[in-house]
Amino acid sequence: MTKIAVPTKGGLVDEHFGHCESFTIATVDEAKTIVSRESFTPPPQCGCKSDLIPTLLSMGVSVLVAGNMGEGAVMRLRQSGIQVFRGASGPVEEALAAYLAGTLADRDELCQHHGHECGHGL
Repeated sequence: MTKIAVPTKGGLVDEHFGHCESFTIATVDEAKTIVSRESFTPPPQCGCKSDLIPTLLSMGVSVLVAGNMGEGAVMRLRQSGIQVFRGASGPVEEALAAYLAGTLADRDELCQHHGHECGHGL
């Protein structure tokens, strides 16, 4: 089983990983079928000031599908063993389907928000 986290806002991929409204966590079986979904609401502070990565790891997340984020966040996620795919947008279900179909490639998109990287050091 694989667990995929998607920053979510109103059923869409949230553009701001470190400040997202919630995460959709999809559990996928070996046949690449989503067998369950759950929602996780992160603490209200910026992701860089929270224990977001350890929490995702404790939930069994190994893949993150996102819109964009700072390079610091990407590096910390990858160092923790979570694969990162940036550049997703639109409905969460479509982003998950694209990942599962192998058509979602990391677009190496960095977020520059309010004069600093979103998720800097996250």
